[in-house]
Amino acid sequence: MKHTIFTGAGVALVTPFNTDGAVDYHELGRLIDFQIENGTDALIITGTTGESSTLSVDEHIEVIRYAVERANHRVPIIAGTGSNETTIAVKLSQQAEAVGADALLLVTPYYNKTTQNGLYMHYKTIADSVKLPIILYNVPSRTGMTIEVETAASLAEIDNIVAMKDAVGNITYTAKLIERCGDMMDVYSGNDDQIVPMMSIGAIGVISVLSNVMPKETHELCAAALAGDFKTAAAMQLKYLKLIQALFIETNPIPVKEAVNMMGYAAGECRLPLYRMSDAHREVLMAEMQKHGLIP
Repeated sequence: MKHTIFTGAGVALVTPFNTDGAVDYHELGRLIDFQIENGTDALIITGTTGESSTLSVDEHIEVIRYAVERANHRVPIIAGTGSNETTIAVKLSQQAEAVGADALLLVTPYYNKTTQNGLYMHYKTIADSVKLPIILYNVPSRTGMTIEVETAASLAEIDNIVAMKDAVGNITYTAKLIERCGDMMDVYSGNDDQIVPMMSIGAIGVISVLSNVMPKETHELCAAALAGDFKTAAAMQLKYLKLIQALFIETNPIPVKEAVNMMGYAAGECRLPLYRMSDAHREVLMAEMQKHGLIP
């Protein structure tokens, strides 16, 4: 088995913005401390939930640098450095390595819709350019691109490709992936509503949106599953299911940013083209958060 970056619940952290749209580093620091103090097992910075697609290259690297310094080795920092242009992904990955990230999260190249051979070469080119361990990010609902199981197996033969964030949403795919690649590649759930089903067949944790608002509980859910106590883990999965659904009632990260704002943090609004959530959806989200005591 290769190097395991983390087990348990890693948070896909939002990126807070000021009213003028600039990154709010003060608030980012507060969010990082809140996560670590409440048991988060890893911080995933500048991923989809962190609005990576609307961060400039300079902002991207500065957010990673700040997170590394603020976390100060308390938990691993995993930097989202994927792009649909391989040269940009290489540049971001090399710079993330230079500023101290512990690992990389690389989404499949969106829009281009390359072949599986092209996908392999995309990832191999990035992996060859750095020494950091890499988590592949398979999320076809957002990218239109799927890493097929055999392609994943080929990529797992590359030394520093060590894991996959599986957000395919198909437990049969997950089962085939773990059966084929389980000795070569760790698997993390990429969907909060499927943490327990995926961990029951061999996933070792989650890269979580829910952790933005419930880091302690998401950590405890994963800890129970890792300990083999699936009765407890399943009960927690079901307990939080409606809240998880509310956090995805509109395109991520629109609802989770609003949820973080409701909790008293200044996450701000998403950058366009993402726009503030509707009043009706906001009421649904607020009601679920109140049920769990997250807001008055």
